[in-house]
Amino acid sequence: MKILFSLACLLLFIVSCAPTREPSVPSAGYYLQEGEKQFDAGLYEEAIKSWEKVRDSYYSPELNTLAEMKIAEAHFKAKDYVEAAAAYEDFLKQHPDYEQTPQILYQLGMSYYEQILSLDRDQTATHNALATFRNLLKRFPEDPHSEEASTYIARCINQLAAHELYVGRFYLHSKDYKAAIKRLKGIFDLYPGFDGRDQVYFYLGEAYLRAGDRDEAIKVFDTLFDDFPGSEYLIEARKILEKHT
Repeated sequence: MKILFSLACLLLFIVSCAPTREPSVPSAGYYLQEGEKQFDAGLYEEAIKSWEKVRDSYYSPELNTLAEMKIAEAHFKAKDYVEAAAAYEDFLKQHPDYEQTPQILYQLGMSYYEQILSLDRDQTATHNALATFRNLLKRFPEDPHSEEASTYIARCINQLAAHELYVGRFYLHSKDYKAAIKRLKGIFDLYPGFDGRDQVYFYLGEAYLRAGDRDEAIKVFDTLFDDFPGSEYLIEARKILEKHT
C-alpha cells in the first residue's frame, strides 16, 4: 500500500509540473458550419451569432462576405425585417458589384414589403419597397425575379394610392374640402394605374359638390359614369347629384 501511495503521489507531481496546453480556438470554418446547422434547425439567432464570429474573424474577404450575406438571410428568415433590411442595405453599400446583387436587391425589397403598415399609418416601408423593386427591374430586367418584382410594384402602387384615398376621405369627412380635392386629384397624377380609380372619382365629385363647385363635380361624375359603368358607386353618385340639384 505504501508503494502504491508513493507512486500516486509521484504521478500527481509529474502531472502538476507538466506544461499546460492552450485550448484550441475554433476556426472561422467551424463557426461557418455551426451557423449552417443552426440555420437549418431554425435557430436563426444562434446562426447569426456564429456567422458574426466568422465575419469578425477577418479570415478572408470571401468568407467575410459570405457571412454578411448569411446574417442578412437569417434575419429575414427570423422575420426580423427591420434588421434584415439594414443588413441587406449595408451589404449592397459594401459590395456594390457583388455577383448576387439581383438576389440581394430582391430580398431587400421583400424586407421592406413585409414591413408595410395599414392604410391609416405611415407608408415609408411601402415607398422603400417600391423604389427597391423598381431599381431591380431597371438594373436587371432579365433577372428571374423580374416578374415577381413587377407584381410587388403594382401592389405597392395600389397601397400608396389607397393611402392617399384614405387621407382624402378623412379631409372630406372633416369638411376640409379644399385639402380633400387636392389629395384626391393627386392620385391620378401619382398613381394613374390605381385599381380603385372609380372610388377616387366618386369622392372627388362629392368633395367638389360640398365645396360648392357643382360644375366640376358634374365633370368628375360624368367621367365616373362613362369610364366605370359597372362601378358600385354609380347609384350613390346619382343620389348625391340629385340631392345637390
